[in-house]
Amino acid sequence: MTQHTRKSSGSHTSWGRRKAAAVALAALLPAGAAATPVAHAADGSPGGRQGEGRRGEVVSVVPVARHSRAEIAGELEAQHVGTGSLRYGVRAYRVTYRTVDPYGRPTTATGLLTLPEGGGHRLGLVSDTHGTMADRGYAPSVAEDARVQSYLFASTGRAAAAPEYLGLGEGPGPHPYMDTRSSVTASVDMLRAARTAARGLGRTVTGDLYVTGFSQGGQVAMALARAVQDGHAPGFRLRALAPVAGPYDLTGTEVPALTDGRVNDVSGVFYISYFLVAQNRLHPVYKDPAEVFRQPYAARAEQLFDGRHEDEDIVRQLAPNVRTLLTDDFYRRLRHPTGGLGEALRANDGTCSWKPDVPVRLYAGDKDTDVPIGNARTCARTLAQRGARVRLLDMGAVDHNGSYRAALSRIARWFSGGSLESVGPGAGSRLSTSRSPARSSRP
Repeated sequence: MTQHTRKSSGSHTSWGRRKAAAVALAALLPAGAAATPVAHAADGSPGGRQGEGRRGEVVSVVPVARHSRAEIAGELEAQHVGTGSLRYGVRAYRVTYRTVDPYGRPTTATGLLTLPEGGGHRLGLVSDTHGTMADRGYAPSVAEDARVQSYLFASTGRAAAAPEYLGLGEGPGPHPYMDTRSSVTASVDMLRAARTAARGLGRTVTGDLYVTGFSQGGQVAMALARAVQDGHAPGFRLRALAPVAGPYDLTGTEVPALTDGRVNDVSGVFYISYFLVAQNRLHPVYKDPAEVFRQPYAARAEQLFDGRHEDEDIVRQLAPNVRTLLTDDFYRRLRHPTGGLGEALRANDGTCSWKPDVPVRLYAGDKDTDVPIGNARTCARTLAQRGARVRLLDMGAVDHNGSYRAALSRIARWFSGGSLESVGPGAGSRLSTSRSPARSSRP
């Protein structure tokens, strides 16, 4: 569920965080575009709960980057991601917009809007939801190293919207990690904000929506697509769905994998700690951290997930594995979830229990020890049983981040020009699988 490319890949040293680019870009924009307030909600709807009426309203638009096609190609090549779909340079903007918190109260969130430099005036929109991050400063609208996938999709000639969920980027408060409902509301509202912001920048975002996401974002993408199809994003039409390595099956696959060795120790400790701390704010998982964490970890776990610690710093201060992190009693509960833990899992599971009206491609890797491929297999079966046109593409012997690198260019090609009316041999209600040759998992 994580995206560690910033810290683990040496290829990013030449890419860096180009703060000077944002300053230079501001001078090239129309007057007022660097911080553009908008008076009305993007969809004009009154809403039912407090804060609903202003959902999607843009607070500000700030330029953060500009890159040529050659620069984008160079970074993608360094990460072993195909560049065949690239056509244009891009400009990227941090969009701050109004949304609601898990209780329906008004708040704000940030996201990255990336537009192609060139192409048509009217642009379809790609929604790309990101993976797990504890450090709010690594969100796409803040960190250059988290933007390359947005650049890829925008360079093909579409707008790209990367929502950051609540409490990440420059959004206030703690991040409600793995709270699917609030991740979806923030993502829906980013679609509305992207349309408004693009209009202020001289482009028109059409209703054609292509949805993808990686890891935690894969699960969010699945739930977001359902919300769009169900009419919760008026004016947007779902055209295709392509999540990568999402934890779609929490109860049946992901949580059991934390205790049976399918999830590696470092990631397992990180995920379960983050989940328990964040979900305890929404569900009665524990009254005292010592009920679930052994000491000394109980005394520090909540402080580590304050949005200001980097992933590596968090891992260094926690146990070497899940078994020694958790109390004996809670470890048993993890294997047979009850109470607040069971409630939290049920509230965020079942994202594949619906029938998309559009083609679906699920991407996953055989050697993924963060989100085992069983998540995708279960999701594909569940979708197919409901009559969906779904295809599971096995990326081969690659790890978690490797599955994303292997899938990105394929998704970009599919969204750009591949047939969206068929998913090959698995069209209709049949499930089709495809295996890719083994690839190196090195960045």
